[in-house]
Amino acid sequence: MTKTPTKTRDLDALIASLEGIEIVTDPHQVAKLSSDYHSFSPILQNQLAGKTGDLVIRPANESEVVRIAGACVQYKIPLVVRGAGTGNYGQCVPLEGGAILDMTRMQEISWVKPGAARVQAGAKLAAIDKKAREIGWEMRMAPSTYRTATIGGFIAGGSGGIGSVSYGQLRDRGNILALRVVTMEDTPRVIELRGDDVQKVNHAWGINGIMTELEIPLAPAYPWVDVIVTFDSFMADAKFGQALSHADGIVKKLVSINAWPIPSYFTPLRQYIEDNTHAALLMVAETSLEALPGLVNRFGGKITYEKSAQEAGKSVNLGEFTWNHTTLHARSSDDSITYLQSLFPADKNLHLVEQMYEYFGDEVMMHLEFIRVNGAAIPAGLQLVRYTTEQRLSEIIRYHEEQGVFIANPHTYIIEDGGRKQIDPQQLKFKQMVDPYGLLNPGKLRAWTNR
Repeated sequence: MTKTPTKTRDLDALIASLEGIEIVTDPHQVAKLSSDYHSFSPILQNQLAGKTGDLVIRPANESEVVRIAGACVQYKIPLVVRGAGTGNYGQCVPLEGGAILDMTRMQEISWVKPGAARVQAGAKLAAIDKKAREIGWEMRMAPSTYRTATIGGFIAGGSGGIGSVSYGQLRDRGNILALRVVTMEDTPRVIELRGDDVQKVNHAWGINGIMTELEIPLAPAYPWVDVIVTFDSFMADAKFGQALSHADGIVKKLVSINAWPIPSYFTPLRQYIEDNTHAALLMVAETSLEALPGLVNRFGGKITYEKSAQEAGKSVNLGEFTWNHTTLHARSSDDSITYLQSLFPADKNLHLVEQMYEYFGDEVMMHLEFIRVNGAAIPAGLQLVRYTTEQRLSEIIRYHEEQGVFIANPHTYIIEDGGRKQIDPQQLKFKQMVDPYGLLNPGKLRAWTNR
């Protein structure tokens, strides 16, 4: 696929029509802001090589977004919305050139009250969390990139994260309260979606509306303690993780299970993890800490590290060794490593987890993040894969699926080929209404291309 050139005169006209709005045309900056962490996938790295926008536009407020949308429609310029660029699937990589809409200037936190917050799409998750904690609340969930990620990027491209062991995923009813979006019609509108209607835009990669403001629920804030527990047996580690995730009386925010040799990539943590042992990285409420050793002993584990809530923020943060930060640490040692995204079925004995662990060995290193699904704790896998060929990777994915493991393929930039398998009809219908010319992030939605 080659980049469809945007006519120079159209770009000049676009720039002229947006006087007073920040625009970046420096090729190096534009190229930098046309990318994300799709390099985690050797397949995407090859498919998306050289894909860049023609310019970057940085709105300061919603009024400017409306102006930008109208101008792009007038001159038929493709538009790709971008947050901090911490996604992994090429969501913000433009396939057809055009404009990149960098939302990071829109950082305002409109209000925070017990149980909810209203924020602009470019607000960083860490900043929202800090503000919420001032009144005793915190974000329900966040990716491991929460220090830099924006809330708009998280909703558009993410699915869950630290906190999902208690609160499920973004798609679960109640985890997004409202979304405000600007349309790409001849006369752009501002639409507020509430309740179930938020799913029209949730995890849609910015293909069907420009999110400008969001309303999200908050959870009561706890002082979290970082804990590392090691095990001689991987299955003891995994079964401990499931038991802890199901322990309703223990308040937790993170249960991350890592088979050896994954802990060998965690250089700052190596002194706490012996060679050839398997590690559980946890975030447990300070008030629940006393209940933890009994469960650890039951599975033959050993607590090797504890860091209080006050100390955790001053040194390493365990959250930044979990979810896809695990992949980041591994790739810093061996950039041939890639990853899978999987969801194992509910099983109190974790038979399928054990089967995959033994079948693939070190070729597919087992990394589990426990999340809440329909009231039960389920192991979601972010396994590390020693990549050899695209054919072998496809075989690994196919074997998982044949055995009953759901794979959300992270090696594609097509929405339907990833976690969705097919686009939500509501999302397609909404796109037809709000983006009739198909200018928002073109090329990522097969249903639109083939409609």
